[in-house]
Amino acid sequence: MKVMMLTAIRQMEMKDIPEPVLIKPNDVKIRMSVLGICGSDIHYYTKGQIGSQKVKYPFTVGHEGAGVVVEVGQAVKRVKPGDTIAIEPAMPCWECDQCLAGRHHTCRKLRFLGCPGQAEGCLLEYIVMPEESCFPLSGKLTPDNGSISEPLAIGVYAVKKSGGVKDMKIGIFGYGPIGMSVMLAAKAEGADSFYITDKIDPRLSIAEKEGASFTGNPLKEDVVEKIVQKAHLGLDVVFECCGQQEAFDQAIDVLKPGGRLIVVGIPEFDRWSMSVETTRRREISLQFIRRQVDCVEPALEMMKNGLISINNMITHRFPFGRTKEAFDLVADYKDGVMKAMIDF
Repeated sequence: MKVMMLTAIRQMEMKDIPEPVLIKPNDVKIRMSVLGICGSDIHYYTKGQIGSQKVKYPFTVGHEGAGVVVEVGQAVKRVKPGDTIAIEPAMPCWECDQCLAGRHHTCRKLRFLGCPGQAEGCLLEYIVMPEESCFPLSGKLTPDNGSISEPLAIGVYAVKKSGGVKDMKIGIFGYGPIGMSVMLAAKAEGADSFYITDKIDPRLSIAEKEGASFTGNPLKEDVVEKIVQKAHLGLDVVFECCGQQEAFDQAIDVLKPGGRLIVVGIPEFDRWSMSVETTRRREISLQFIRRQVDCVEPALEMMKNGLISINNMITHRFPFGRTKEAFDLVADYKDGVMKAMIDF
């Protein structure tokens, strides 16, 4: 079968490897249909690492996938051959203290697709996953919905961990696919209004289509001043979704006393800094987000029931053979890209 592998910084090569086979009773073999390119994939593509997780070449990235079941192990009950499924990329052990505490996203022995040192990704024609990572798509859900359920689940989880957003003024700083996923989830939960910032104007146009009350480009205007003028008492919750210190600082500046800062973005630096004066006097709450737990099914259900539409998220599509072109487009933020998809 064909697999697209990273071979060096900004280099990819199509290779032939044997098709995977079922080994465990709960294994499911999947023919990939579609894959979404994630920001973390781009980190590995352009930098070769995220923090301590360094790529050893050749390596396969990709974790936002959906496909069709072609074979199942004897113990599998959740799916059957022919089912179209969403793929949950996390493969926890289900036995450690974190898993037993319901925190399988921070499993001590977690294996995650496309994560160096853990598991090869799903940028290939066939993959074998445990049954627990397979979620059938029903109703009008398509493989695109299945693929997008991975980042969308992070948005659903971030909103859940924020403590609730109903009737609240929400800031989202960084409106890439994760920022948009947060907005879609918060809209579904009844947030009052949205204040969106990003350095890419086409993304702000998408936010406006989704009903943002304010959009601003920090490269062109003082977004803090503009937001405070419009929401003079401050925002209730801000989601930092771009991993930038500047956005972190701006989030603190626009939060009202008692406000909550939810950090979802993955920075390329090692340490955040913050104003002690502002955070202490305003009693700002700070919550970091690590992927998601138990939110794939809710994300799929919200799409199925029409509470969330991903129509404005997918902006570009590429065939499998043009994967490098797709990665370059996303890495360089070209052509107003929001989410690029690979079709197998």
